[in-house]
Amino acid sequence: MTDFHVHLAVLVCLNVVIVSGLALISRTGQLSLGHGAFVGIAAYAAVLAHMKAGWPFWLSALGGIAAAALVALVLGWVILRLRGVYFVLVTFAFAELVRLALLDWSALTGGANGIAGIPPATLFGVAFDTKARFLVLALGVAAASAFFLKRLATTPTGHAYDAVSENPALAEASGLNVHRLQLQAFVIGCAIAGLGGVLLAHYVGFVSPESFNTTLSINVIVMLVIGGRQSVWGPLIGAAILTPLPELLRGAVQTQHIFYGAALILILHFMPGGLASLPGRFAKGR
Repeated sequence: MTDFHVHLAVLVCLNVVIVSGLALISRTGQLSLGHGAFVGIAAYAAVLAHMKAGWPFWLSALGGIAAAALVALVLGWVILRLRGVYFVLVTFAFAELVRLALLDWSALTGGANGIAGIPPATLFGVAFDTKARFLVLALGVAAASAFFLKRLATTPTGHAYDAVSENPALAEASGLNVHRLQLQAFVIGCAIAGLGGVLLAHYVGFVSPESFNTTLSINVIVMLVIGGRQSVWGPLIGAAILTPLPELLRGAVQTQHIFYGAALILILHFMPGGLASLPGRFAKGR
């Protein structure tokens, strides 16, 4: 594999982690358009703790993840009683608020110039300072996130999430605390996204507010929908297919957006379960 292919593989793994967080939120019937904001909150918190406070990588990473989870807890407690388009609009507004705050708080965040020179991740004395080394770390974290989703789907909590997604009113009537379950999924999902953001910051070595704008949130949603919202393999399939596209279509940015839109419309119309539902559809066809 060339350095370019290793780089793409790392980005696929990091996107798997980020999309896995959104998949967990989606499992309770909500879809956030502010997912990129939590990626950014964790990335900035971890980078600042590491570079300005001198925390070791593992501690600053935990701090960044905790920051994303805490913000998600406060925000989710307020907005998770909203449904459908109202929830989507509020999360979109929150993402824009975070981006503007990162731009305006230039004394701490570097403003539009961002923060450069972020050192590579280091764990147990091993510096992940090359693409090949970082790929090992990214693969491990992506596999762990996929395993977590798969295990969760078979637990009573996972079944409760599915019940809330199918019919919140009926789930509430049957004794489930819908708000608590959705808040739990929202906090954990944003924490997982935060983990992806921390790793992304230390891999790229640079963060700026525009790294975590609405485009990131939209791309994550597209990956999830095309991969399959209700499948544990959806994040992996969506990230594996859509992450390389910007590189393949680098010379035609508008074509890239047209492809995303067309693919999303076709998937929603013909395969609401995403590409992950294809094996099941073929099995039924036989």
